Amino acid sequence: EEIVFLGNHMNQLSEKLEKTISELKTANNELQRDIEQKEKRDQMRKEFLSNVSHELKTPIALVQGYAEGLKERINAESRDFYCEVIMDEASKMNKLVKNLLTLNELEFGNEVVTMERFDLTAMLHNMLQSMKILFEQKEVRLVFDQKEPVYAWANEFKMEQVLTNYISNALNHVEGEKVIKITIQKEPNHVR
Repeated sequence: EEIVFLGNHMNQLSEKLEKTISELKTANNELQRDIEQKEKRDQMRKEFLSNVSHELKTPIALVQGYAEGLKERINAESRDFYCEVIMDEASKMNKLVKNLLTLNELEFGNEVVTMERFDLTAMLHNMLQSMKILFEQKEVRLVFDQKEPVYAWANEFKMEQVLTNYISNALNHVEGEKVIKITIQKEPNHVR
């Protein structure tokens, strides 16, 4: 009887030990997941801040360039254009700062992307017009011959950010003949 009693007791201890080990493994797995999520959020935060600082470089350079042009007392026609570019770029920077304020939403994937139909040609013409001073400073010849409207469904602000990035990168890395050519291709279900 004592051996049976001892055997039952050892079985109960073994079951409790197995249950405790299982709970510890579960807690350890949860802790590991929490650590991985924290690391992922930290990485996303770093990438986001890096992207925002990269996005701010071009508007700041444009504002600075056009403000210097105003300081040099350019003619009245150009002054109005320069002021418009400065106001437009300041508006873009304001939107970027608002995006910074929604960092928390980005971290948890709760950002809502608003899709809208807009004219990509008009957007590019406006962007390139405001960036004209950067092309002149780098002595780069721009080729963009698109005249007719090309409509796309996307988030217009985010699309402008992406295109600004591409053009800024092209300006930073252009070599040789210093020509940047921008084209729009209509595909059956998308625009390239």
